[in-house]
Amino acid sequence: MADTMTTSNNPPMVTGLFRDRESAERAYSTLSERGYSQDDVNLVMSDETRKKHFSGSDAQNTELGSKAAEGAGVGSAIGGTLGAIAAAVAAVGTSVVLPGAGLVVAGPLAAALAGGGAGAATGGLLGALIGSGIPEERVKHYETGINEGGILMGVRPRSNDDAEHFERTWKEHRGEHVYR
Repeated sequence: MADTMTTSNNPPMVTGLFRDRESAERAYSTLSERGYSQDDVNLVMSDETRKKHFSGSDAQNTELGSKAAEGAGVGSAIGGTLGAIAAAVAAVGTSVVLPGAGLVVAGPLAAALAGGGAGAATGGLLGALIGSGIPEERVKHYETGINEGGILMGVRPRSNDDAEHFERTWKEHRGEHVYR
């Protein structure tokens, strides 16, 4: 009997850009509510954004904050207090700090970048995003948003129901360029 779980049944990655910590935290909580772990979530932000939104004594008081701080720990050369999303990035165990680009990347995407050599910096990140099935035009919107202080979040949903839920709730939480 043929395997019924094929790649074509797997929904595409849901991605969204968030302009502040509050909206990113609320969107991140929708993933936890559906049983997704830190290992399932991709986060991309500038190191400046990580420092602005996820440093200080309250940085790790949320699950997202913890993921961000752990991820930033991998690139400890940047120094400073680790932030929430940076903790989330690090909690995954696969996070990459791209010093030349000033970016913090966490999640499965970070593993892909690390495997390909993080020295590829921005070109490597953009290539990895396009390689994960995100259209180049959308990647350009995300790149601009990240450069303007936004937080990019992405997850590969386990079902179409999850994909629809994330798309709807992320938009409710002020997500921009939310697509699947």
